[in-house]
Amino acid sequence: MTAPLLRTELPGPNAREVLTRDIAITSPSLPRAYPLVPRRGSGSVIEDVDGNLFLDFNAGIAVNSTGHTHPRVVDAVKRQSEELLHYSASDFYLPIYSRMCAALAETAPISGPVRVFLSNSGAEAVEGALKLVRRAAGRPYVIAFQGAFHGRSYGALTLTSSKAKYHQGFGPLLPGVLHVPFGTDETFAALDQLFEQQVPASEVAAVFVEPIQGEGGYRVPEPGWMARLRAVCDQYGILLVADEVQSGMGRTGRMWAIEHTGVEPDVLISAKGIASGLPLGAFVAREELMLAWGAGAHGSTYGGSPVPCAAGIATLETIHAEELLLNAQTVGAVLVEGLAKLGARFDEITDVRGIGLMIGVEFRTQELADAVQQAAFERGLLVLECGASTIRMSPPLVVTAEQAEVALRVFAEAIDACR
Repeated sequence: MTAPLLRTELPGPNAREVLTRDIAITSPSLPRAYPLVPRRGSGSVIEDVDGNLFLDFNAGIAVNSTGHTHPRVVDAVKRQSEELLHYSASDFYLPIYSRMCAALAETAPISGPVRVFLSNSGAEAVEGALKLVRRAAGRPYVIAFQGAFHGRSYGALTLTSSKAKYHQGFGPLLPGVLHVPFGTDETFAALDQLFEQQVPASEVAAVFVEPIQGEGGYRVPEPGWMARLRAVCDQYGILLVADEVQSGMGRTGRMWAIEHTGVEPDVLISAKGIASGLPLGAFVAREELMLAWGAGAHGSTYGGSPVPCAAGIATLETIHAEELLLNAQTVGAVLVEGLAKLGARFDEITDVRGIGLMIGVEFRTQELADAVQQAAFERGLLVLECGASTIRMSPPLVVTAEQAEVALRVFAEAIDACR
């Protein structure tokens, strides 16, 4: 399918029917970016219920890593669904569960033996990792970063610090979580002050960090920052937890974004792109940490269910077989170069940043970013805001250079329309 191709006004008549029904019955907590009503997808293209074709540069919030309905993934899901839809790996031994764990462990940027726990989502994986580090370290406190997003369940929400509205009305949140600035020299001055005035370092179990912040604005830390953070953790016996829910699974041109820094985490968290759209999350930890808890300390009825595991294995196979890491590097370079040219052309853009296919375009104001996001949708390009005034570009890893050039043209038209 070639996109964009708009056949009706947006939203079209069929889409409006869905919107009317949706507004009447669904939770109003769902934020909804714009009135997209998808019916099917292929590669980097989405078709809505009215037959309009969109170029998808948000990939279901960085989830559809191998594109929409990749044949290898679809075939794996079909085969598994004909054999066994579900049986709980929490209480029984599913062959495909340990296969998925082994496949994921092979990619982990952690030296030595590791163990893997599978969940349904990124937030669940964060919750499990939070429990693990407190148990393994025997310490009560955890540090996260300003601008971080780790999910919306209670523990994950407490770690999250990207937008005040996520916390509004839900206090008190989980005790023992502290936040410091992200990505700059300020981090280390704040840590020194925190250890001196609030909590001794000897009582801190772990630091949770996104190697590149996602919802916080696709913010990339300064060079060497992650190595300095690792050194602080080593100095005080603090565990380093890399939340790669959004930045992992090849999005930055390496399997894990932290690999760009040469730093090894103690725990790695994954979800989103791990199964090309099926509900699957995971956390991978050094074996000695996992051995700190025993049977019944953590579990999940659905986590690592057979069909998502089949999709996860197929996703990993596809990333390697089709050299999607290289494609993310190549097409990402096209996008960064093209967006930098747009930045020189439009003074509405204040920054272009990112690695691979994890790219943020910052605008002067949130209102302007909102308007450009909407204008792009109206022209058949699907992008999504993050942070205070940033639009993210996170297309499927199968996106082509030709599609990137089309996206740049449409994005420029959207910006021009909002001037």
